[in-house]
Amino acid sequence: MSEQQQTTGRLYGVGLGPGDPSLMTVRAVEVIASADVVAYHSARHGRSIARSIAERHLRPDHVEERLVYPVTVETTDHPGGYRGAMEEFYEEAAARLAAHLDAGRSVAVLAEGDPLFYSSYMHMHKRLADRYPTEVIPGVTSVSAAAAALGTPLVEGEEVLTILPGTLPEEELTARLASTDSAVVMKLGRTFPAVRGALERSGRLADARYVERATMAGQRTEPLADVDPESVPYFSVAVLPSRVDAAPAAGGRGEVVVVGLGPAGPLWLTPEARGELAAAQDLVGYSTYIDRVPVRPGQRRHPSDNKVESERAEFALDLARQGRRVAVVSSGDPGVFAMATAVLEVASEDPYREVPVRVLPGMTAAHAAASRAGAPLGHDYAVISLSDRLKPWEVIAERLRSAAEADLVLALYNPGSRSRQWQVGKARELLLEHRTPDTPVVLGRDVGGPSESVRIVRLGDLDPAEVDMRTILLVGSTQTRAVRRGADATEIVWTPRRYPER
Repeated sequence: MSEQQQTTGRLYGVGLGPGDPSLMTVRAVEVIASADVVAYHSARHGRSIARSIAERHLRPDHVEERLVYPVTVETTDHPGGYRGAMEEFYEEAAARLAAHLDAGRSVAVLAEGDPLFYSSYMHMHKRLADRYPTEVIPGVTSVSAAAAALGTPLVEGEEVLTILPGTLPEEELTARLASTDSAVVMKLGRTFPAVRGALERSGRLADARYVERATMAGQRTEPLADVDPESVPYFSVAVLPSRVDAAPAAGGRGEVVVVGLGPAGPLWLTPEARGELAAAQDLVGYSTYIDRVPVRPGQRRHPSDNKVESERAEFALDLARQGRRVAVVSSGDPGVFAMATAVLEVASEDPYREVPVRVLPGMTAAHAAASRAGAPLGHDYAVISLSDRLKPWEVIAERLRSAAEADLVLALYNPGSRSRQWQVGKARELLLEHRTPDTPVVLGRDVGGPSESVRIVRLGDLDPAEVDMRTILLVGSTQTRAVRRGADATEIVWTPRRYPER
């Protein structure tokens, strides 16, 4: 220990819990009792919730440092604005505490909840902890207090809990609420209308609960949808409890949501899609895609073969007619050579015309492969499936010729399989009538997955044996460029946005 550490006082960040003094830890009580200085934050009115929680443990000879916020809203005449005013305040407050520490006095900074969880103490900690011996005493957070007040599990099993400040933009709140299992939104008060709007837009309002002043006098809990926005104080939270064992809403109407999973893995999944997968009572889809969705208690899974799209769609719609909330999963984007068309085709006939159907977009295989290779789709492009299972090869060939003659970049889906490789060779021959052999071609296989492979070859060297159903081909136009750059001379492909005049 250095000489300074031996002679200076010790800094304590003391967590007081959510409000009930009986929820303070034994260590918190010990530290307050032994400290020379007790510091706490307050607004200009001078009242401090932190002090009121710890009041019974304060001594007459305690030196009290009241750290009064210069502003509590973001309107200020300070030349640096709200942030500038607060930074200046924190620097001055830290200097006041440092003076006590330099004089050898121990300082206990009181913090509601936990000192390092949305607490003002952390601003003192960041400015002082590297200069003085410091101890942080954890406290029960308002999150735990709110869950206890509701008497319902907050998270269970593999569920994910998201904690959000209500000060986030409504769009951001909506996305995060849609994608999580359970959530707590802090800092309500004036942010309540936006938080309520985000819960409604994310489809979570019916499940949301409101907790005000948890463990304090005046504690209140009720469904958030019933709360008067004018009655909401800062010390309140919105809670989305665990979905495990949650009963479906009474009188709920069944629906089918066709969800795009993206090309592979959770990193490619949109927040909206993630939320719908979690909310679904039934999952329907090709077994390979169903396996990409985490198992959830109480959720029924209905995997099937890849060649029964119509039967799968009818099955999902029948479930919805029974009042079930059904997610039909599809790789990539469900509207691109995938399940959205199959579902809508069946849903357009009796007896399914009245069943609600929604389609949620997903990252396409073409866009995923293009991002790995550079920007080959930077200009006009066409998307064509080479599979002749649902349309004649003559139609495919005609479309390839037309797109090639128009000098479009081509994204070729379903190029081949174990039993079908000749289409790739035929397509290459046809395209070489309009492209030079050195035209860049991107071969993207299992993009985003564990066996991802992205290679750039030339059209004249394209080998059909290297292509299967998990591969997508991106064939450049006459303007597409392949260049090597960087220290490792990595090859990238890009198509200019500007097209030359003829």
